[in-house]
Amino acid sequence: MQATIHNEFLTLTVDTHGAEAVSLKNAAGEEMLWQADPAVWKRHAPILFPWTGKLPGGTFEAKGKTYKGGQHGFARDVEHTLLKAEGDTIQLELRADEAIKAERFPFDFVLTSTFRLDGKTVHHTLTVRNPGTEELRFGIGYHPAFNIPFDAQHTTTDYEFRFDQPESPVILDARPNGLLSGKCYYQWKNQQAIPLTNDLFDNDSFCMAGLHSRTLGIYEKDTGRAVVCSIKDFPYTLLWSKPGVPQFVCIEPWNSLPSMEGSGTDWMKKPAAAILAPGEEWSTTLTTRFVR
Repeated sequence: MQATIHNEFLTLTVDTHGAEAVSLKNAAGEEMLWQADPAVWKRHAPILFPWTGKLPGGTFEAKGKTYKGGQHGFARDVEHTLLKAEGDTIQLELRADEAIKAERFPFDFVLTSTFRLDGKTVHHTLTVRNPGTEELRFGIGYHPAFNIPFDAQHTTTDYEFRFDQPESPVILDARPNGLLSGKCYYQWKNQQAIPLTNDLFDNDSFCMAGLHSRTLGIYEKDTGRAVVCSIKDFPYTLLWSKPGVPQFVCIEPWNSLPSMEGSGTDWMKKPAAAILAPGEEWSTTLTTRFVR
């Protein structure tokens, strides 16, 4: 099921499957989200929970049992309950039912996804609550994909990623299998702009740490049109697209990291965005501004 809200600038559609934004159009009717061509990449803007990245061997152990776990958790692959779709807000909820606890993740949780329109800005808040009687450990992150180019008059090289100040991000190496290798390197030093090229993502994503900027956006160089994400409250931000000429770009603020190579399968030793005691709640918000 899908729900749609709009204001004078934006029209947003969210699917209850995965609580995923599947369409975001501006006032001119231009689609700004990637439309999930299965021949390229079958998603639009998935949420990553209760872990980010991959698990060693695709499994984890908790409470004496081994669970299979795909990349980026399972919240993106299950139905969420629609709580509200009116005015400027869409809100959905995912609770750990008995099937989830038996087959996917043996801990109680409530994950609430709240989308809110504010002029040309979308606020997406993820709130995690621990309703159980034991601690809840989890990872979480965002993975929106934005269409490139913005129109038929532009090509890849007309765009650049742009910070709001010069940066020398530390790249945490997770190639080639999506697990942290323990290595890090500099791809760019003291640069405010990263040119978008046809081969930029030939070796997969860039997981950046140590950023000081408040924002990171993809900008059309000759017009100033842009999609700008707030990254100041996130310890890690990734850039990714499929190898080859980019048809979309992902700006991915994460609150946690993938597992390390050879780190074992014990869930209680996995990277976490937060560890909640019973009754505690935690939230994070991705704010995305569309300059069109």
